[in-house]
Amino acid sequence: MASEQQNSAATADNPDDFTPTFYVGHHESRRPLPVTDFVLRQAQDVGYDMLTSPITSPYFHSRVLTLLSTHLAELQAAESSDGPNSTTPPAPIIPPLAPVDTPLTPGDTVSQLIACVSPWIDLCSADPLISNISRQVLNIEIAYAAFCGISNIIIPGPRSYSSSASDYDGLTQYARAIQEALTIGGYMQMAISIPMYGPEEAKEMTGDLVPFARTLPTAGKSKAKDIDLFESWDAWNLIRSMVFFERTSTDRVTTALGLPRQLPTESLQSRWFAEPLRILTFTPNTFLKNKGGHPVLSKNHQHLIARYMRLKQPPWLMLCDVGPIPGLDDPSALTQTADGFPSPSAVDDVSQTTSPTPAEAMEHAQRPTNKLKDPAAHLIYIRWLQRHQPIRTTIERFGAGYQDYLQAPLQPLTDNLESVTYEVFEKDPVKYDWYERAIAQALQDWSEKRKPTSSASGAVVVAVAGSGRGPLVTRALKASATTGVPVEVWAVEKNPNAYVLLQRHNEEDWGGVVNVVKSDMRAWKGPLRSGEQIGQAVTTGQNLPPQGIPATPYGKVDILVSELLGSFADNELSPECLDGVQHVLAPQYGISIPSSYTAHLTPILAPRLHADISHRAITDDTATDTPYVVLLHAIDYLATSVPDHPRIQQSWEFVHPLPSTTLNIAEARRGGGVSGGGGGSMSGGDGANEHNTRFAKHKFVCKDRGVVHGLAGYFEAVLYDGSVAGGSTAEAAKVELSTRPDTIDAKSKDMISWFPIFFPLKSPLYYADDSELEVSIWRQTDDRKVWYEWLVEAFVMVGPEKRLRTGRSEMGSSRKVGCLM
Repeated sequence: MASEQQNSAATADNPDDFTPTFYVGHHESRRPLPVTDFVLRQAQDVGYDMLTSPITSPYFHSRVLTLLSTHLAELQAAESSDGPNSTTPPAPIIPPLAPVDTPLTPGDTVSQLIACVSPWIDLCSADPLISNISRQVLNIEIAYAAFCGISNIIIPGPRSYSSSASDYDGLTQYARAIQEALTIGGYMQMAISIPMYGPEEAKEMTGDLVPFARTLPTAGKSKAKDIDLFESWDAWNLIRSMVFFERTSTDRVTTALGLPRQLPTESLQSRWFAEPLRILTFTPNTFLKNKGGHPVLSKNHQHLIARYMRLKQPPWLMLCDVGPIPGLDDPSALTQTADGFPSPSAVDDVSQTTSPTPAEAMEHAQRPTNKLKDPAAHLIYIRWLQRHQPIRTTIERFGAGYQDYLQAPLQPLTDNLESVTYEVFEKDPVKYDWYERAIAQALQDWSEKRKPTSSASGAVVVAVAGSGRGPLVTRALKASATTGVPVEVWAVEKNPNAYVLLQRHNEEDWGGVVNVVKSDMRAWKGPLRSGEQIGQAVTTGQNLPPQGIPATPYGKVDILVSELLGSFADNELSPECLDGVQHVLAPQYGISIPSSYTAHLTPILAPRLHADISHRAITDDTATDTPYVVLLHAIDYLATSVPDHPRIQQSWEFVHPLPSTTLNIAEARRGGGVSGGGGGSMSGGDGANEHNTRFAKHKFVCKDRGVVHGLAGYFEAVLYDGSVAGGSTAEAAKVELSTRPDTIDAKSKDMISWFPIFFPLKSPLYYADDSELEVSIWRQTDDRKVWYEWLVEAFVMVGPEKRLRTGRSEMGSSRKVGCLM
């Protein structure tokens, strides 16, 4: 069956498009405190959905600075009196909060607030005193916010992102502090504020702890250097990898991603797309000005937002320091609710539709800020963007809500599918049209070449193996009517429940012209013929058995049609099933639809999938060894396409029908019928299915460093190739299917019947810039079931002809959950 797996999950068919909801927040670095009910109501009236609030007040800040200054003075006095070898006293302990230290209090309003940890702390400081004080502030604020009922909190990101020794130590300290904070705020969602790339915008903060850090011998001096685009992601990855040890916390630590005025390369945008985005933050510097002086975003920013808002859990949008909420102090400044219908001048196309150059971005940052005509201009524009989001594609509508939803593939030979599973995939707008085209071309070519048929009447015998509820049977009849070529149709189905429905379709829809057979296709002996039909066949020279072999009551099939492909083409035992039914195919002219199919692989970064599988592994010891069917969405393709090493590479191919010699050898091996038989390549097998084993090794070139969480698998299939078959019709081109993201539009656009397959790694594999990933994958069998094994290795070049292995994954194996034959 078509990977009908995914299956019942995708039963939600929503043809009507929708406008994604934008949840927009307002953040002020110097917000007047406290955030009262009136402030919240006014913000909502303007069109904001949430506000941020500091957890502590300027009074608390002043108290911490006083404590720190006093301690530093004591240290200086001790060193003056006792010398540099004196014992360093422990860091001071910050006293508990007092009412004057915080504007927050438990109540109904906290549900609409996002708390902000004090931005003046420095958890990465090389000075242990500063990092200690910073951790205390973080823990105190997290604990009190949790007590008040705050569920979402923004934590300032690391002050440095480089991979130098001192900065790396600081990042480790930072990650350790976040891990501790998770245990304090047991249910809170924590978003780490981090820029998409480069250093954060310089902010003047009175009382910042950074200047208080003492110069330490081990602290390296910062030097001017080029921006490393992946540095901030690298820092986030370190934080995530340390926090991941707390498995129950992996979905509670997300990012508050700062969007710059100049967007980076597409590869970095895709990398962040795959990460758990909770908030996208915009500052006035993110926006451009149109001719009317209104803030707008470049076309590139608009496309990025449209892409990120297609995530299963879209991020919130946070407007930072775009001005105070209108109407709080001056009733005359009240602004109408931003509803997405601004004046034309407010959203007029900006003259500069792309992101500015670095020089232009710097020039803009140095210009004086002009007062906006509308104090809610940025919000008005964001609401306009919400109303003008691109229409979803067919695949996006079909898979709505099921992106990155893991499902184990079916056991097609042991499971009987429910009717609703068949129904979902019968709605595919492409697959059955393509099958009908393939059957029609095959019939047309058969007629034009005047091939002998396997029926006494001269009709082409068409068998649908694995008919399900009969959509391919219907298409075969339509192809016959279209081409004018008569057919004799047989529908073979093992599912006893679907067999009932097939008989009803034959009576009510097909006019009784279809021969419905309940049988496993491998046990089916072929079309049953009467004695008169056998005599007619002998007279006309059709289906003549070899000399000395008596005629049987079973005929042959001219065109064998099946839809047994899975997400990796062969993962639902299409090769084994078609091998088992090939004996009914006419040996000289018989056609298989599909005629061939290929499996394809690429390494991906998929932190969400990895977190989900790790949760499952707590109770399921096969979770990390199961190849999952999944509508991949929040992922990043890691490989770079270079000559001879494309981003997605073909692993192997299966072709039908097989040479009769191959099947004869398999049959002889079955049951140890060959001398030395009983071994096979795998323990317990006799080698009968050895011809369906496969092995492939791929080399992928990765320009940017990253983390491999697993392998994404796709397939391509040739249903019918008229040129190979010698067809002379105008449509002699191949009829193909594809699930590869780079070829699906050209070969089978909008096909939805198959989601990709995902082969997970037990542990993420980190690799450096300019690395090579080698992927080894096996298709194994012991004649009772089929499974896969996979391995990923990372290498870097250390010389002209020498590579150094920098990492290797554990071997993955789906043997325990293999597909039963």
